Amino acid sequence: MADRHIVIVGGGFSGTALAVHLARGGHAGLRVTVIEPRDGVAQGVAYGSRDPAHRINVPADRMQLTAAEQGDFDRWFRASAAFVNDPAARWHDGRVYPQRGQFAAYISGLFADAQRQSPVVLRHLRDRAVALENGEVVTAGGERLRADELVLAISHPPPALPRSIALALEGHPGLIADPWRHNALADIAPHESIAIIGSGLTMADTVATLHRHGHRGPIVAFSRRGLLPRANLSGSFEPWELDYRSGQPGSALGWLRRIRHEVKQAAAQGLPWQLVLDDIRQNGQAIWQQLSLAEQRRFLRHLRPWWDVHRYRIAPQVNAVLAQWQASGQLSVLAARLQSITAEGTTIRLDLRSRRGEARSLKVDRLIVTTGPAHGGLLQSDALLHQLARDGVIQPDELALGIKVNGRSQAINRFGAPNLHLYVAGPAARGRFGELMGLPQVAEHAESVARQLLAACPAVDAPGGDA
Repeated sequence: MADRHIVIVGGGFSGTALAVHLARGGHAGLRVTVIEPRDGVAQGVAYGSRDPAHRINVPADRMQLTAAEQGDFDRWFRASAAFVNDPAARWHDGRVYPQRGQFAAYISGLFADAQRQSPVVLRHLRDRAVALENGEVVTAGGERLRADELVLAISHPPPALPRSIALALEGHPGLIADPWRHNALADIAPHESIAIIGSGLTMADTVATLHRHGHRGPIVAFSRRGLLPRANLSGSFEPWELDYRSGQPGSALGWLRRIRHEVKQAAAQGLPWQLVLDDIRQNGQAIWQQLSLAEQRRFLRHLRPWWDVHRYRIAPQVNAVLAQWQASGQLSVLAARLQSITAEGTTIRLDLRSRRGEARSLKVDRLIVTTGPAHGGLLQSDALLHQLARDGVIQPDELALGIKVNGRSQAINRFGAPNLHLYVAGPAARGRFGELMGLPQVAEHAESVARQLLAACPAVDAPGGDA
């Protein structure tokens, strides 16, 4: 068999999981290169944090590369020195919530195992892909890699600073535009007053870090709706399973009513709402693809914030910190919009308007922006994606969530045709698939893309040749 080369751009969880699946299922003659600038794989936004306050937000026994390996990460962690050195990981119900970097270490270990054991030549190239020219991936370091198939596993662009804040606070020492930057919060003095724009998962991580640092100053977090991520389910329950066989709602509002009805039924049996949402999540891709584009847009416009806070939950350790600081008054969470912002020497003045129309002004030492990755600007955030979009090889999906793909995860070019040698793996394909942010669904998607790549015939045309 002639050598065949699959190049994966992006070595976070999505790209690493795909590479491991290819190595496990591939044969001699296949080469797989993961282009990732970090010093190791599986260290993307989700699991690259080294902050011990940042924990996975579901129990370790629900984190795995494949459904067949359920419980493997939990066993790996409990057998590690990290478990002994992190007694806070074990919650009251006996389940463990390791620090996020531990899951990255686990997946990196699977990648290393695949390198040693597979007949597939598996390589991590520590570099950055910047262009695709005549079927060759060009890197910032000057390498040119011939690719029979190219997979884009670039999922999370950097945060985008709102224009009003950028104009008002350019160069201001009190602005922290990217809390994910290494040691971004390290120089905050314990007594400083802080405002946080955003009230989701990144805000929760930020507060957890400040708590670990012994912060004592007041913190105000605000977002348009003031919704906080819900706590994860504690204890063991039998799953709640909905009937999906017939009579399914055809609208976002219909599904909202259905979910509320199911939650009420579960509550009547003394069962928590999380069980209903977990089942919806597991069937989320099928539900999403049954909705029309208009209904998908309606969901994103009206219901997404409520879905997000129930769907993307936080570890109980982090929830306990939020509850403690809210109870003490150190942390306040507001439903408010930012009306104006002004630099006043070393401090920052924020004028807010609540959902009820009330005005409120804050003067703080620091403003931390936790509105998350700017997914709508994904194609402009990376040199390779920008070039592919400019050349018409890829295009954004209609919902501005990522890259437009078909049902086989192949990129759709400017003429509306799939590129048979260019795939998208991970959350960047969620405009098509819907529920593609949580680990189980991302892992399943990586496995699905791997199966398609392994079943495909060796390529003849270059990955960029279908534009």
